[in-house]
Amino acid sequence: MSKPRVAVVFGGRNSEHAVSLMGAGSVLDAIDRSKYEVVPIGIAQDGRWVLAASDQRFAIEEGELPVVDTSGAALALPSGGSSLVAYDPGAIPVELGKVDVVFPVMHGPFAEDGTIQGLLEMAGVRYVGSGVLASAVGMDKAYMKTVLAAAGLPTGKFVTVRDRDWRLNRELVLKEAEEQLGYPVFVKPARAGSSQGISKARDRAQLEQAVEFARQHDPKVLIEAAIEGREIECAVLESPGDEPAAASVPGEVKVEGGQEFFDFEAKYYPDQMSLTVPADIPDETAEELRALAVRAFEALDCEGLSRVDFFYTPDGRLVLNEINTMPGFTSLSVAPQLWAATGVSYAELVDRLIQLALNRPAGLR
Repeated sequence: MSKPRVAVVFGGRNSEHAVSLMGAGSVLDAIDRSKYEVVPIGIAQDGRWVLAASDQRFAIEEGELPVVDTSGAALALPSGGSSLVAYDPGAIPVELGKVDVVFPVMHGPFAEDGTIQGLLEMAGVRYVGSGVLASAVGMDKAYMKTVLAAAGLPTGKFVTVRDRDWRLNRELVLKEAEEQLGYPVFVKPARAGSSQGISKARDRAQLEQAVEFARQHDPKVLIEAAIEGREIECAVLESPGDEPAAASVPGEVKVEGGQEFFDFEAKYYPDQMSLTVPADIPDETAEELRALAVRAFEALDCEGLSRVDFFYTPDGRLVLNEINTMPGFTSLSVAPQLWAATGVSYAELVDRLIQLALNRPAGLR
């Protein structure tokens, strides 16, 4: 029998392009080539699909972020029958063969937000991770928090700033945020990840600047009341069959190097953050947190893997900050490390996600 064919897709048209490549490099290294045939596919920053070059760079080198190498053949994915077709301009298309499953190691808009999932759903191609709705809701922090709160999960206070309101009623937006949230606040793009575009504001001038900074990534912005507490994270993994999803042991993340909160550098550059697993919290709190993480996973109808982030306040409360339907996925990222501490190695995690996708029916579920 032929081996299942896995297309690992990475890159994309957003500010998390490099993060996607870093995760894809780890996935490509971890996939068991004796068990699967692998096709690496990059989506360039201009939207072109290419077969990955043999020397494609996936890591930060000398401070330079990786990008998709567009020297490969342009690619149309998929064609009829879940097949890949590669072509060069003016040349005859070349059939690359059937794809059994796509592993989209992608983050941010035009990727993690349900767009690539919708494309694959239309083509009837199985893929790793959450479906269109869960991906879209999980990407949009305003809707995510609304859904989580409706499910009875503990969330913080926030104000959504939409493009039209900011352009036409800026002073009113600022006043409402001050009245509802006070200071300090955190301001972030509503539909971006990897801590891109985040600022902390302590007064109106800083708040206005922070909204403008976040709008460089997304015209829709979230202003959140600051929550005092330690950041505790938990990963959730779909179980095979009809078993409930499983939660990892929780871990605590801390910013190092004098930074006040997690930004892109803190997450992806060396020695900028630390992870303590298991987190030093009471056993009953850890169990409550794991249960809440699974409830969040189910509230959004997630599939595959998610990471759920909490604040653990000084008075012992848990506040759910957000859920990430395709978390950072290098072997050193938080979610894989949490699973490694729970007894699931990175290679086992990659294999399990592929198997879950292969055994999932295409179409409505």
